[in-house]
Amino acid sequence: MFIDQVRVSLQAGKGGDGCVSFRREMGVPKGGPDGGHGGNGGSIDFLSDEGLNSLVYFRFHPINKARNGAPGEGANRTGKRGADLTLSVPVGTVVKDEATGEILHDFLKSGEKFRAAKGGKGGRGNASFASATHQVPREHEKGRPGEAKELFLELKMIADAGLVGFPNVGKSTLLSKISAARPVIADYPFTTLIPNLGVVYVGSDESFVAADIPGLIEGAHLGHGLGVQFLKHVERTKLLVHIIDVSPYSGRDPVADFEVVMREIREFNPGLAKRKQVLVANKIDLLGEDMSRLEAVRALAARKKLGFFAISAAKGEGLKQLTAAVGAKIRELKKKDAGGEGR
Repeated sequence: MFIDQVRVSLQAGKGGDGCVSFRREMGVPKGGPDGGHGGNGGSIDFLSDEGLNSLVYFRFHPINKARNGAPGEGANRTGKRGADLTLSVPVGTVVKDEATGEILHDFLKSGEKFRAAKGGKGGRGNASFASATHQVPREHEKGRPGEAKELFLELKMIADAGLVGFPNVGKSTLLSKISAARPVIADYPFTTLIPNLGVVYVGSDESFVAADIPGLIEGAHLGHGLGVQFLKHVERTKLLVHIIDVSPYSGRDPVADFEVVMREIREFNPGLAKRKQVLVANKIDLLGEDMSRLEAVRALAARKKLGFFAISAAKGEGLKQLTAAVGAKIRELKKKDAGGEGR
């Protein structure tokens, strides 16, 4: 089951109460105070794990509690600390405050840890209140409550290239041909119900990650279709690979398809529409002798100053040139980003 957004309740452990105790030993008629401190409550941490690709665990475990600290004991013994609770999340998870929407942490790599809720401090025992003028203290502190948090977790897949376009234009077929990913493929719309990731190798030591995003349709930003639910997964991508069906069987104008998809992307996130992209005319094997649809898309790419590729994902035509160019463009964009961080 693919779950990419959940609400979770966290309750860190309460600190243990301090102890009121006095020494009771043979030969010590007036033993002093020896009440120990309570143990601290357990905290709750999130830990990113590259082996996970869904937030499904939290769908069935929306409430998570850490253990309380144990109370202090006599002989100045501190209570046992409450065990921390570590919850694993996929790389790409964004942790937000449920009430304010504030981003608390963004997991960009595996092995990152974020303390989401801190355990309460244990209370002091009566030994801590002893003084020269107050030799028989009976005061002690209650343990402090742990933090309670209401959080919203949102998964945004981390991919280098995002495959976007209308339903049934061949995104899943393309991903299956250029990577080891095996998305559901059929000859009807909306066969892709969840985003799929695939690693594309363009050399012996070079690769990039491509994400197949469920198809967009007109009105997607208003909730029509499925694609807008998953556009957040291409917000992190460096390059959009915009796929258009140029076959005569779609019943649509390929240039109009491009404009519809770009309009929906702009409605979702204006910045995403400005992302670098290449235009891919797919299903050229079905064109026959009429090349007008292909030439219309080629002219569109020229007007928009976009890289253009004509392919047949099903037949494997033009895929080497496409993946090599996409890999080179991603490499260029990564170098530019690295240079920008260093300046």
